Amino acid sequence: MSYATAALATYANMLGTLDHLMTKAQGHEKGDALLQARLAEDMFPLHTQIRFTLDQVVTALNRLGNAAHASDESDIATLADARQRIAAAQALVMGTDPATWPASGETVEFTLPNGMAFAMQAHEYCRDWATPQFYFHLMAAYAILRAEGLAIGKIDYVGYMLKYLKQPAA
Repeated sequence: MSYATAALATYANMLGTLDHLMTKAQGHEKGDALLQARLAEDMFPLHTQIRFTLDQVVTALNRLGNAAHASDESDIATLADARQRIAAAQALVMGTDPATWPASGETVEFTLPNGMAFAMQAHEYCRDWATPQFYFHLMAAYAILRAEGLAIGKIDYVGYMLKYLKQPAA
């Protein structure tokens, strides 16, 4: 399996997780107010963690898939809005052909807003930058929801694994 195919499958699975978490959050007594919650004063609130999670996908698709998808940098105002944006990111992932991504050893270069510049092979960018950044913000969102009392656990995080569940022996 290519790094591109693996990355796209990971994004698809975990965007499904994020959507599931937002669905559960919609039933929480705090509702849309959850979007303002944060783990610590110096960390971004839930709405920003969700936006950053989605932006990591869009950025990876742009850098690796030679795409020109626009990032939505506006605040997420409601849990329903979060779910719509997740659905849009899922559609981008599903519409991405892994064959359009550069060969594993091709160079990917990028500069962060603070001026730090990086150059690495495409598979290294995916493994060492895009995937960890994606998971960091996704886990921050999960942790905020747990801290706010949402009844979620590991099965909510890796629910996609149920498709592999074996039936118990008779």
